[in-house]
Amino acid sequence: MSDSLALVLGAGGQLGQACVAAAPSQLRVHGLARAQCDVTDDGALRDCLRRLSPQMVINAAAYTAVDAAEGDLHRAQALNADAPQRLATLCAEQGIRLVHVSTDFVFDGAATTPYLTTDTPAPLGVYGETKLQGEQAVLASGTSHAVVRTSWVYAPQGKNFMITMLRLMRERGAVSVVSDQVGAPTAASSLARICWRLAQRPEAVGLFHWSDEGEISWYEFACAIRDEALAIGLLTTAVTVDPITTSAFPTAAKRPAYSVLNVKQTCHQLGVVQRPWRDALRDNLRAVKARES
Repeated sequence: MSDSLALVLGAGGQLGQACVAAAPSQLRVHGLARAQCDVTDDGALRDCLRRLSPQMVINAAAYTAVDAAEGDLHRAQALNADAPQRLATLCAEQGIRLVHVSTDFVFDGAATTPYLTTDTPAPLGVYGETKLQGEQAVLASGTSHAVVRTSWVYAPQGKNFMITMLRLMRERGAVSVVSDQVGAPTAASSLARICWRLAQRPEAVGLFHWSDEGEISWYEFACAIRDEALAIGLLTTAVTVDPITTSAFPTAAKRPAYSVLNVKQTCHQLGVVQRPWRDALRDNLRAVKARES
């Protein structure tokens, strides 16, 4: 695969940027943001694949605004369900390996132990439902594929929980964060590494789960962001973080109360180990500090 061309779709987003940055040196990588290839445009997508003739595609393009999706079904459907179906069909026609990224939101959160890939999905809202439709289309497409579900993705840039917490902590003396939703943070850089592993292993087919190691609440995540940011000077004041219940913070979309993913199968099949979530958080905050310097 030394001269293989890999295409990253959605390269303008936090995961897409991480995938481009983490690309294996032996691959030629082409990253396309929405302006360069709108995955919801059948003609543009078809022309893009025909022109570049990649051997593998990582699809990081998605509608990820969970609450906005409740009132924007058409756009969420187009990006999360219809586009993956179209992309997978084109990849099947051209013999292209496809890695598609999905979400923990395909589950309802009723579990008390980490979700297996064999557990039955039951999404609670538009985002999870459209992402489920997208992954099902890829799985049924006939192309060489891997679908990787992940959770709580964040990066040193973009719109994510870590960046939002940093901003709020700098603006306010206290923040309130839900303490009864439990999951596993995943650095975009960690997920990108797995996407490339999957892209280069055509024998790895079907559903995979990935996150950084550990399970915590959003409240615990916020406390860790505060403490680690203080330690490196991103924050100058120990802002108070108050735990609240989900019912005290109503949102348009209902969230799963528990959405930890069991990644043992992925670790075994790919020969990888998870990184502790706090180590990954520390590195991402250092990257924020470097960007601000």
